[in-house]
Formats: sequence, structure tokens, C-alpha cells
Amino acid sequence: MESLRKGLTEIIAKIRRSSIIDEKTLKELIRGIQRELLKADVSVEIVAELSRKVEERIKKEKIPPGFSKQELLIRIIYEELIKILGGESKYSIRLKKGTSNVIMLVGIQGSGKTTTAGKLAYFFKNKGFKTALVCADNYRPGAVDQLRQLAEKVGVAFYGEENAHSAIEVAKKGVEKFRNEKYEVIIVDTAGRHKKERELIEEMKEIASAISPDEIILVLDGTIGRQAGTQAEAFHKATPIGSIIITKLDGAARGGGALAAVTKTGASISFIGMGEKIEELELFDPPSFVSRLLGMGDLKQLIERFRKAEALEKLRLTALASGKFTLLDMKEQLESLTKMGPLRKLLELLPGGFKLPEGFEEASEENIHKWVAIMNSMTQLELLKPEIINRSRMLRIAKGSGTTLRDVKNLLEAYNKSRKLLKKMMRRAKRLKGLDLTGI
Repeated sequence: MESLRKGLTEIIAKIRRSSIIDEKTLKELIRGIQRELLKADVSVEIVAELSRKVEERIKKEKIPPGFSKQELLIRIIYEELIKILGGESKYSIRLKKGTSNVIMLVGIQGSGKTTTAGKLAYFFKNKGFKTALVCADNYRPGAVDQLRQLAEKVGVAFYGEENAHSAIEVAKKGVEKFRNEKYEVIIVDTAGRHKKERELIEEMKEIASAISPDEIILVLDGTIGRQAGTQAEAFHKATPIGSIIITKLDGAARGGGALAAVTKTGASISFIGMGEKIEELELFDPPSFVSRLLGMGDLKQLIERFRKAEALEKLRLTALASGKFTLLDMKEQLESLTKMGPLRKLLELLPGGFKLPEGFEEASEENIHKWVAIMNSMTQLELLKPEIINRSRMLRIAKGSGTTLRDVKNLLEAYNKSRKLLKKMMRRAKRLKGLDLTGI
């Protein structure tokens, strides 16, 4: 994963250094993302879909005021990576209070299942739950000793039997014992018969029937890459899997493929193993994980800024829908005035002989630049709700724009006259709409 993190971090740095995001630059950046994801064993299908979405969105989406195209592209990459990892939601472990919660771990031998059982016990014990471990693996030599040692290291209760003939009976006895002793979390580690998947799945079904687990968690080795998706589907068909834990992501170059392949099946990833130490198991949170992949500690702030801008845009659209003309609308009109031609000429084309209010027609190019500078010093909220602009705000705006208090007042007076004019025009338009013009 470190290789993927470094590659994606370099791409984000390149985006930030780019002076423009034109067609050529965009293609080059997308090719870079494709290379890094394919190296991490993410399937060609998923990579192609992500590339298409990124290119489509950057071409269609409007850049919010106060943001650059580079920032918009970073946001899109961030959001599309989150989608291929399962979306914004963080998996929630469903523990029932005041009762024993039985968690059964299943998976192929070599996936790190027993180590993960110890890590889970450590996680829940630190959350304040009375926790126990049960070894229902009578297939692998040393399995009982390994889990017993982990239980002692973590400081939780343990049940297991050396040379047991039936893993099903051991699981049943262990769960019954800890349920009677009022343990809140009982983690059952099962066998993982490598190359005997049919037998493994049959035993898994029998143990599940005997102990009635509250949750079955599949443990998958992150180093197997996209094959993790095939394993996840096979186990899903056999028995309802509550969630999945991906292990060995600390040094797995193919970890990205494992994560993407699993989420493609619709399964939820609950935890990821990021190292060998007992505490190196963490709840899987796609936004946090992608932030680390992109090497951006400030990414959360950028996304929050985007969301705030979107909320203000909704406020603006609501205002427009109600016929309200805001300072932001006026700002956009002034900025495009030279392209559209004089506003006076546009109004002359309308029936009724409308004239601009006194003072507005004298808005020369110099005045337009001054007014735009003043509005650039306003907050988004002030542009959308000019009525909140009091004297102290005017003084701040004037100082920030390098203008005078009188200049700010002149702008607000012109804005209020324009707003009244617009209302008058809308009323006239409504009256014309109601006339019967048949035969004219």
C-alpha cells in the first residue's frame, strides 16, 4: 500500500503544481492514476470506470466560487476512490448490550485469522467489553497454543482443547461456558483448511448452526489482490457474512486490489490489518483511508469547504426560485457585462421602455472593476444575504477591497435600485404572460 500511497501522492502534488488543467494535462493525470491502481492489482474494469467518471465529472461540473479547477479535480478523485472502496459509510459493529455477542471468524488458512482473533479481542477489551477467545481449530498444529498465548498477551479469557476430535463440539462448549459466565464478546476462531474449500465451508456451516453467532466475519489476506473478491463471493454464497477483515495491508502491494474487489461484491469491510502488532487493527473508514492514500492531511478541510460552498449555492438557488436578486447575481452580471454588451442596450430591447436607475448607467469599466473588488471582499453569505451588511461589515469590506466606505454604500444603493427594477420587470412579465395574444 505504501507504493500506491506514494504514487497517488505524487499525482496530487502534480495537480496542485499545474497552472492549467487542459485536455492534455487531464489525460496525463488520469493515465498516472490508472498506472498506480493497476500496479496495486485493482481490476481493469474498476480502473476504467473510475477514469471515465473522473474525466466526465471534471468536464461537466461547475467550479464553485472561490475554488480552482485543480481543487475540483482533487475532490473528484477523492470521491471516486471512496466509491470504489465502498462509499462514505463506516461499518458499525452491531453489539447487543446486556447479552453475550458471539463473533465467528472464518477464512482460508494463511489469511492471518488467528492473529486477527487476538487483535479483535484487544480492540473490544479496550472498548470496555468483557471479552473471551475460543479456539475451534483442531486441524492446524499449534493453533490452540497460538491463540492461548495471544489471549494471555491481551489479557482475555480463553477456551480450547488439545487433540480435540470435533471442532464443532469445542466451539459449542466454549461459547456455552462464556455465555454462562456473562462474557459480552465471545470470539470464535475456526480452521482454515487450505485447498479443501468445500470441507472448510461445510464445517463453517455446522459450527454456525451449533453456536448461532451474532456475526460471521470473513478474514482475507490482502496480498492476494483481486482474488479476494472471488473468495468473498464463495463464502457469501455458503453463509451470510456480516463483514470482512482485510489483513496484511502494511506491506501488500496488491492491497488496493483486494479492497476494491471485495467492495465490488457488495460486502462491508469492517476492519483492516495494518501490521503485525496486536494494536494494528483499525476500523475501516473509506474517507480516512483515501485521505492517507492521497497523502493529504488537509483534504478534509478542502472537502468541508466544498460542502459549505454547495450549501450556499442551494441557498442561492432558493433565493432565485423566489425571485430574489442577490449581490452574487449582480457580481456575475458585472463580470460578464463586457461580453454581453452594455446592460442599457439590453434593457432597451425589452418592451415598455425600461431605463436604468440614476447612477447605474455611469458604471464605467473602472467602476465595474471597483464594484467587483468590493464584492470579492464579501463573504459568500453577505453576497447571498446583503441585508446582513451593517456598518462594521461595510468598514471591513472597504478595507479588504482597498476602497472607501462611500464606495461600498454606492454599490449597495445601486444594487437595491437594480433589485427593485428586476421586481418591476418580473411583475410586467407575469402580466404579459397572462394576456391572450391569439391573433396578434
